[in-house]
Amino acid sequence: MSPSSSMHNTERGYIIPIGGAEEKFHNPEILDRFVDVCGGKKARIAIIPTASELEDTGRNYEKLFRKLGIKHAQVLNMLTRKDCHEAEYIDYIDKSDGVFMTGGNQLRLSTTLGGTPVAQKIRRRNAGGMHVAGTSAGAAFMPEHMIAGGFEGTTPSPAMVTLAPGLGLTNNFIIDQHFRQRDRIGRLLTALAYNPFAIGIGLDEDTAAFIRPGDDLEVVGSGGITIIDPTHLSYSSMDRARRGEPVSLIGVKLHILISGGRFEIADREAYPE
Repeated sequence: MSPSSSMHNTERGYIIPIGGAEEKFHNPEILDRFVDVCGGKKARIAIIPTASELEDTGRNYEKLFRKLGIKHAQVLNMLTRKDCHEAEYIDYIDKSDGVFMTGGNQLRLSTTLGGTPVAQKIRRRNAGGMHVAGTSAGAAFMPEHMIAGGFEGTTPSPAMVTLAPGLGLTNNFIIDQHFRQRDRIGRLLTALAYNPFAIGIGLDEDTAAFIRPGDDLEVVGSGGITIIDPTHLSYSSMDRARRGEPVSLIGVKLHILISGGRFEIADREAYPE
C-alpha cells in the first residue's frame, strides 16, 4: 500500500510517531509541539483510542489536550469496523487539523480501522496537510509495514518479529517503540532483513520523530531514536536461516539521534542538529 497522493498545490502533513510513555504533565514537550504543528490553541484534534482496552484512555487525552489550550479535541470511540463507517467520525476527521492515536495493541488498530472509510479519510487528509501523531501502538500502525509483535533481544532471527499491514501513511519507514526500554533492536533488524527497502526507526519512550513533508525527520523528547539504514546492505542470511537461528547482516548503518537531531531520507544522512 503506497501513501495517498498529495493534493494539488498542498503539502503533506507531518507524521509524528512517539515511542510511548510521553511526558504528559510536568513538561509535555512532545504534545506541546504537536499542538503547535496543528496550528496552536485554535486547532481541531481527533483522538482515536481504538488501540486501548481501557475505557478512559481517550477521555484522559481529551482532558490533556484541553489543558494544553485546545478547545476542539474530541474522542472518536471506534470499537468496531462498523463504527469506522459512521459519517460523524469521518466528518470530524475531515475538519480536523490533527489526529492523535493512543497506545495499546496495534492489531486492534489494524483490524478495526484497516481498509475502512475512516482509514481512507486519514490517509487522504494527511496527504492534504492534516498532521497525524501516534504513541506506542499508534506509532507502530502508521507505516505501510507494521510491526505487530515479536520478541526482545539484540540478534535478529527469522521468528523474532510478526509483520502486518499498517495504515500506510509512509512506505519509507518501519517503526518500533519502547525501543531501548524493551531491547527491541533485534526485532527491528529482523523486520528490515525482510524488507531492506525501508529505514528502521526505533523510538525510545518520551521521544518522538517529527517527520516533515518530504520525509526529513527531527527528534523531540528526552530519549533517543535509533535509525537503522539498510541501503548498503551487502549480505543477508535471512533466506536460509531457520526458525530460532541468528541472521547475519553486513553493511547496515546505524545512527543514534537525540533531541534536535535530524535524518534526511533523500540523501540518507544523519545530523546532530
